[in-house]
Amino acid sequence: MIEGGECFVRLRNRKLEDGFSVPLQLQVLESEHLDNKTNQTLGNGNVIRNGIEFNRLGQREAYYLFKEHPGESMFGESVRVPANDVLHIYRPLRPGQIRGEPWLSNILLKLYELDQYDDAELVRKKTAAMFAGFITRLDPEANILGESESNEQGVALSGLEPGTMQLLDPGEDIKFSEPSDVGGSYEAFMKQQLRAIAIGTGITYEQLTGDLTGVNYSSIRAGLIEFRRRCTMLQHNIMVFQFCRPVWDRWLELALLSGELDIGEEWTKGKEGAKKEVKWIPQGFDWVDPLKDQQAQQMAVRNGFKSRAEVVSEMGYDVEEIDQEIAEDQRRASELGLSFDSDVTANQEVI
Repeated sequence: MIEGGECFVRLRNRKLEDGFSVPLQLQVLESEHLDNKTNQTLGNGNVIRNGIEFNRLGQREAYYLFKEHPGESMFGESVRVPANDVLHIYRPLRPGQIRGEPWLSNILLKLYELDQYDDAELVRKKTAAMFAGFITRLDPEANILGESESNEQGVALSGLEPGTMQLLDPGEDIKFSEPSDVGGSYEAFMKQQLRAIAIGTGITYEQLTGDLTGVNYSSIRAGLIEFRRRCTMLQHNIMVFQFCRPVWDRWLELALLSGELDIGEEWTKGKEGAKKEVKWIPQGFDWVDPLKDQQAQQMAVRNGFKSRAEVVSEMGYDVEEIDQEIAEDQRRASELGLSFDSDVTANQEVI
């Protein structure tokens, strides 16, 4: 999705004899699988734009996908796949947007120009380093044809080795090459360009380059807060709503129809309840100073600004699983006669 701006996931229902516990498979397709050259108006009033079929209300009806990747084989004609079986995952940036935009599209030109500049500096330094020195003659008529001087064995004197002592003819002088350096502006210029690229990608300069020189606790924390806010937005608005929820709905429906799940006779009512009760918990983030973060979370819970469930969810865990593990740990510790600071009941009894 980052490289191409979008991806497609096709929900493929399988037969019961295929051997799956739940007859469902997910096929991930690159954006090139969409036949974007298909554009026409159908007889029923539907419109195909860039390989996506829309009805008169603007709702997506189908996608026209190639069976094979266009860059790998003779892909042939595209096939019509109902929109209910295709998940189109992309980051919407404006109303009416039907295709995803590559995340690096706004900085590709700058990346190319910066790469060309860096290569030019490298070639300049490499070329300058190849010239160890230059031999000058006072007599302009000497060696007018440009022939190389040779030693007694006829070997041209065109190179240097460690410890070389070279005899010069009368009127010849040697001057060593002193190539100019890249200057003090090279590093500052590269940093400024990389900072602009980092802004275009939505990450910090330190995350882009791995250069942590000059940062402190406050600056790195401020950058991480903004970055993690972006990650949270992408996790919930894109991955959960565009991918996780539709997959869960289809999986739950097929699991009930195949008999893998049994929730009673009123399975339709139970299915809707299961859809509402599911919780999506993304992976948590580690902080630069976990002690201060834990103290802040503890104060927020004690003052009623947060619940334990919210704190545990931010860490990437389910509070129900955490509570069950704590209860099991306390039960096992009580049976073994162990006491820990986390067991409030045991500490009260000791007091």
